[in-house]
Amino acid sequence: MEERQLVRATPAARLLARRMNVLLTNVTGTGYKGRIHKEDVAGWNFQGKTHVSPLARRIAEEHNIDLKGVRGTGHNGKIMKDDVLLLISDPVLKARLTRDSFAEATAAPKIQTGISKQLQIVQTEPKPGQPARVEEATASETVPLTMMRKVIAKRMSESYFSIPSFIQTWEIDMTELLDLRKRLLEPIKEKTGKKLTVTDLVSFAVVKTLMKHKYINASLNSEVTEITFHNYVNLGMAVGMDEGLLVPVVKNADKMSLSELVVSLKDLTERTLNKKLLPDEQTGSTFTISNLGMYGVEHFTAIINQPNAAILSVSSTKETLVVRNGEAVIRPIMKVSLTSDHRIIDGLTAAKFMTDLKQLLENPLSLLI
Repeated sequence: MEERQLVRATPAARLLARRMNVLLTNVTGTGYKGRIHKEDVAGWNFQGKTHVSPLARRIAEEHNIDLKGVRGTGHNGKIMKDDVLLLISDPVLKARLTRDSFAEATAAPKIQTGISKQLQIVQTEPKPGQPARVEEATASETVPLTMMRKVIAKRMSESYFSIPSFIQTWEIDMTELLDLRKRLLEPIKEKTGKKLTVTDLVSFAVVKTLMKHKYINASLNSEVTEITFHNYVNLGMAVGMDEGLLVPVVKNADKMSLSELVVSLKDLTERTLNKKLLPDEQTGSTFTISNLGMYGVEHFTAIINQPNAAILSVSSTKETLVVRNGEAVIRPIMKVSLTSDHRIIDGLTAAKFMTDLKQLLENPLSLLI
């Protein structure tokens, strides 16, 4: 109660502080008059927390050793067993702890700069008339997380555990869209030098549809007190790499023609893969698309890219047996899933958006009008 009276903090910041066991008195707020926001708590915990290995903490607690201000030799300054032993002046106690069997048994595995491998040799019982076989178990390796992967883990966890979301999956008949793409391939190629893809056309349709559905193209503030409706579309496009996931943003996509959007998407994707993306080109999205269709994924659902209210997952197009006018026919069917923040978007709101998007994709000539 005393902390609440002395520290100015948002409800979201207090909730996160309790979950992460962070004292708000240790956090510097960036809000008005020093008010602490959720991002301040998350940033403090990431940069300011003292990381101690379980064994080092156990030795320090049993022998009343204060670890405050100690910079460890482990990864990112983590305090390890040897760092604690340096603080013990009694040579007998230090020698006992150094060779103590319980310490070796409970010590955490060391993370090395190279690859740490463990091989297990299994002797199998040979059958009569067969020579003995020795099987090698799969090697394991332990490496530290990269900074990119740490940020991804933090953001995905926050989104997944803090947003009550729901998912709607729709099937789109791609017959007309694929036909339109064939007809536009050469004109777009001559004008831009770029190859028109299904992703380009789907993105163009999404942008057009978003302008008619303000709740889908909205953001909720961190205190969950205000909704911001965006009268423009900054389209985020998830780009996967071996190192992790980045989301470059096409700013003011609603003002672009199809040719301009094709050029912008290709340019951002290429520079993302080449690690030449500018920081400003990774922020400010109002809606995000994640497309795994080119990898043959039949169906998946993406996690919302905060502070967006929704994200569209685009899967592959498959030749599927469907009924049209009472007859069984084969049509190219693509599944798309909309993951929505239920604090802003209701099921009916999402369904209306997806109905309009489906109509536009199945009758794509109106894209050019």
